[in-house]
Amino acid sequence: MKNNATLAYSFLLIIGDFLAVLAAFSLAYILRVKFDTRPLIQQIPAFTYFFALAAVLPLWILVHAFIGLYNQDIYERRFAELGRLFVGSILGMLVVIGYEFVAQKGLFPARLVAVYGFALGFGFLVLFRTFAQMIRRSLYSVGVGISNVLVIGDTKATDEIVEAIWNTAKTGQLVLAVVGGKVDGFKSYESFEDAINRLRRPIHSIIQTELYRDQDKNNAILRYAQENHVSYRFVPGNTDLFVGNIAVELFGGLPMIAVHQTALTGWGRIAKRLFDLMFSVILLLLLSPFMLIIAILVKLLSPRGPVFLRQTRLTRHNREFKVFKFRTHKPSINGLSDQAAFAKLGKPELYARYKANGYVLQNDPRITPFGRFLRRTSLDELPQLFNVLSGDISLVGPRALIASELNTYDKKHAILSVKSGMTGLAQISGRRDISFDERRTLDVYYVQNWSFWNDIVILLKTLKAVFGGIGAK
Repeated sequence: MKNNATLAYSFLLIIGDFLAVLAAFSLAYILRVKFDTRPLIQQIPAFTYFFALAAVLPLWILVHAFIGLYNQDIYERRFAELGRLFVGSILGMLVVIGYEFVAQKGLFPARLVAVYGFALGFGFLVLFRTFAQMIRRSLYSVGVGISNVLVIGDTKATDEIVEAIWNTAKTGQLVLAVVGGKVDGFKSYESFEDAINRLRRPIHSIIQTELYRDQDKNNAILRYAQENHVSYRFVPGNTDLFVGNIAVELFGGLPMIAVHQTALTGWGRIAKRLFDLMFSVILLLLLSPFMLIIAILVKLLSPRGPVFLRQTRLTRHNREFKVFKFRTHKPSINGLSDQAAFAKLGKPELYARYKANGYVLQNDPRITPFGRFLRRTSLDELPQLFNVLSGDISLVGPRALIASELNTYDKKHAILSVKSGMTGLAQISGRRDISFDERRTLDVYYVQNWSFWNDIVILLKTLKAVFGGIGAK
């Protein structure tokens, strides 16, 4: 059975967006015409302006619809929604100005009305969407707008999916039962037929985590979903094939799925490099005085060692380069391998614990007191901007690792298909609070699902993670 709550929410967003933009341009008119004494380009009465604008703004809402602002998958992705709202505001403003030009009718009494309207429009849209999301989640907590989910399969993915959506008050999804498997705290049924016969609540969504060998069983599940307008998704057995850049092509009259190693090719690589160059120069100019102070403090507090650590790391196509970081190690062990450093400190047993813990160690004895501060705040990473400027790495990408670390990972070829980065998905997903394998899995996901917008989101979330101290060690 189809869940109408999402459709109702989309309809309310359409109405709310329209009213938010209308209110923004009405306020813009008041600010410029009523409170600004400068002369106007043309005299347009308030009511004429209001009704003309109300007739044009549906075009703005059509732009929102065109870029997916009323699609279900955007509602819980806050950064993506904000980005599309900004793009939609720019395009919507261009559409309104274009309408004024084509119709050859003056819509704005002054140019500042359009400027104020754009700025206020984006602000009002963000406020309205934030308020709407708060109301939606509050309704989840009382059981309104919930999507009932049936999970089918007995795999690791079953446990992960149930764990991801079990908090109904946050996700708006309720796991009715698990078919063919068992998850603690949830109903389980042996067969799909048994589940649909015994469940008393309507099913809004089916997630199948494994396909049956008996194709008739799979067909029965899909047919039920189609006949009852139930959302259907499945997790492929070979997930490696379906996390890349996917395209559906026709070959010999048959649909064929093409999986590319990474989307970061062609113009994408050029745009990313230009972005790296521009922002690395800007950041170096802004942060150079601050970096000089840190360099002086490193030398004063630990005078026997160098200011910078230069360590061999790997980047795109397995190429080695020297990474720059502020030195955080004690001078006596600077430049030594991890194993040699622990041995020189007389604590060789710590190396095994360090390696088993994903190359992370609480209260690492190799680190100076000031070095702990630099690592906790990620300030030791700032000199890597020179590596970005020289083209060794990118602002965003997989973590640059030494060969001994990366050689333990069987998918290193995927990670090394793009340039390494100063920051990445691992850093915004708990940074060092997640395991080595989880961090590398996130690196592979980034490579195979790259987009320029994702890079912007990762950079913004990195700032949030750094200032919030998330996962810092």
